[in-house]
Amino acid sequence: MKTPGAPRTGHPYKKLYNRVVKDVVFIGGADDELRSFPHPARQRAGYQLYLVQTGAEPADWKPMTTIGSGCREIRVRDESGAYRVFYIATVGDAVYVLHCFKKKTQRTAKADLNVGKARYQAMRALIEETKKR
Repeated sequence: MKTPGAPRTGHPYKKLYNRVVKDVVFIGGADDELRSFPHPARQRAGYQLYLVQTGAEPADWKPMTTIGSGCREIRVRDESGAYRVFYIATVGDAVYVLHCFKKKTQRTAKADLNVGKARYQAMRALIEETKKR
């Protein structure tokens, strides 16, 4: 039996509504790329990023170690095609979105991988610069 007036642990509202939500930082032109997605794909990708912000796993993702350590790819499909979002949530207190694009072939295009790698380096430089402040 619980002591009257004692704090309740494990209350469902605390689990649902008191989540820590990380900021999203778009690197390079990733925000414009995401805005260029068709509305249904943009909405799905946005919700998946929200899940990442709260510490949950996106519904469909895979690691993208070729981009850099900790990089993942969110996979979104709609009637107009397949869309991808490269992000990192394991560095610092933010979710870094590196690159958003429409996938045109089975394999990820080399150009998209190169953009992801370049923005990964830009993200690392940004983090180092903010540490110096």
